[in-house]
Amino acid sequence: MSYQGKKNIPRITSDRLLIKGGRIVNDDQSFYADIYMEDGLIKQIGDNLIVPGGVKTIEANGKMVIPGGIDVHTRLQMPYKGMTAVDDFFQGTKAALAGGTTMIMDHVVPDPESSLAEALERWREWADGKACCDYALHVDIPRWSDRIRQELHTMVQEKGVNSFMVYMAYKDLYQMSNTELYEIFSCLAELGAIAQVHAENGDIIAQEQTRMLEMGITGPEGHVLSRPEELEAEAVFRAITIASQTNCPLYVTKVMSKSAADLISQARKKGNVVFGEPITASLGTDGTHYWSKNWAKAAAFVVSPPLSPDPTTPDYINSLLASGDLQVSGSAHCTFSTAQKAIGKDNFTAIPEGTNGIEERMSVIWDKAVATGKMDENQFVAVTSTNAAKIFNLYPRKGRIAVGSDSDLVIWDPDAVKIVTAKTHQSAAEYNIFEGMELRGAPLVVICQGKIMLEDGNLHVTQGTGRFLPSSPFPDYVYKRIKARRKMAEMHAVPRGMYDGPVFDLTTTPKGGTPAGSTRGSPTRQTPPVRNLHQSGFSLSGHGQSWPSTPLHLAVEARRTVATEVPVQHQTLLLQHGSVHGGASTVTFKPLLLSGSFLESEREQVPVDSLGRPFGTQIDEGVRSASKRIVAPPGGRSNITSLS
Repeated sequence: MSYQGKKNIPRITSDRLLIKGGRIVNDDQSFYADIYMEDGLIKQIGDNLIVPGGVKTIEANGKMVIPGGIDVHTRLQMPYKGMTAVDDFFQGTKAALAGGTTMIMDHVVPDPESSLAEALERWREWADGKACCDYALHVDIPRWSDRIRQELHTMVQEKGVNSFMVYMAYKDLYQMSNTELYEIFSCLAELGAIAQVHAENGDIIAQEQTRMLEMGITGPEGHVLSRPEELEAEAVFRAITIASQTNCPLYVTKVMSKSAADLISQARKKGNVVFGEPITASLGTDGTHYWSKNWAKAAAFVVSPPLSPDPTTPDYINSLLASGDLQVSGSAHCTFSTAQKAIGKDNFTAIPEGTNGIEERMSVIWDKAVATGKMDENQFVAVTSTNAAKIFNLYPRKGRIAVGSDSDLVIWDPDAVKIVTAKTHQSAAEYNIFEGMELRGAPLVVICQGKIMLEDGNLHVTQGTGRFLPSSPFPDYVYKRIKARRKMAEMHAVPRGMYDGPVFDLTTTPKGGTPAGSTRGSPTRQTPPVRNLHQSGFSLSGHGQSWPSTPLHLAVEARRTVATEVPVQHQTLLLQHGSVHGGASTVTFKPLLLSGSFLESEREQVPVDSLGRPFGTQIDEGVRSASKRIVAPPGGRSNITSLS
């Protein structure tokens, strides 16, 4: 068993364990076999195994044996405004093990003024001394600069971090602009890392928060009212668009609404490399609790993006998780005491955000998705463990029961029923947002690093035995498609001859006037001068200004006059059905459906628009002389190099 970075902590010698009579369930298959573990690794899988003496045997009695859960999103011991979340790395990982999770992935949140490396080391120090299970780290990016760009290289290549989170919300604190998102995604794609996003429209949220407070709405309901799900959906769509343009894999954290989940599903169907992470709260409960008369209860549900007030949302998100449209599950476990939440008792924007869910995650998914027939046992393993291991390049060490994999295993009882209550949960939080919920499915035995952590309802954990697992860049599960898309998306200039036509001289343009046209013609549409309607001599009755004598010029001038002097609502009727009289000449107008063509004359060439009309006019085919013809160059106007 590898052993990393522990000071003054004795090496833990793993037990030799044999699980007999279990049904092994991986993400792709299920089968009956025995499992022998030694030194924290799976050594043998099969029937009638030959094992050394002194082995502890666990009878599974036909129960499921699954890979230990991986919680991809936790925020343990998180500092906030001089406070710290009540569940530190010991309490949080203890709760994780109680629920069948044997590895967590926590978020490092650097101060705006500190470096990413300093923040990472601080989190490593906290976790190494307290964690009871293995862990990896994501790093949040609080701002963007050239120095941060350089630090990202160090994080990926030397520090074992391959995923970084950016915020589209929290204006004036963490929020990134579209330009910054583009630059960050481009940088991460080059490094082989994964871009995570907190997707909400921070600008509109800031406006809505102000509006709510001005209306006198100061309680937790103001939190969800100022953050409607459209703002989550808009940001998700924007993030997917930017990630697609930069060919960067995108990971959307905390998927809370139907519309956001649908956008991720649709993007994946189009081939985008995007992953969606619902959390325990969005899978197990809803946002109707924000209107509870009990302020402390309502405040316990405050998280961003907020839980949807639509009570059918959890069932909908579970369905997408079951179908593979959403791929992983986290808890976003970040718990504050009621007293800590109460700093926002008079202003909902000051309530510390975060809910529990690290212990309940796997049971919630089993109860809401597997027990209801939406999801099978193999997909359950995929969304609670295997997919996370693949996305963050920890597979097959984690997320699979196979020879050579870590011996992180759970004997799962699908028939067990437990009632969730704060009185018995492992979290230090005073309130549990799933309070009173009856959940089917629970772990009977939890094995982490080859040691029994949970058995017969009793936890046996040792503080500080968790190991930091570095995550290497370019995970195949993600980047095989990215590399293929990169080849397909290579751009090349169109080979064409040098343009040798006239070039308009902008420096000679009369101020406020119309530039003189080229004697050889130009494909650039010129804007006609604005005419004074009070001085117009235009008339539909045949009187007024003098018209040019040629039919073509007559048509051009008539079109310009109609466009600038006739009300918009009358122009279409006039130009399609009417006749314009100018002196002794009459021209009838009819649209020409000749897209992307040029009208060529012996004397001059006049560019035409998408309807085949000379710019600024419409003419009857009878107006053209026999010497005029329609020319449509290959590729349209963009391939014209000379108009002579």
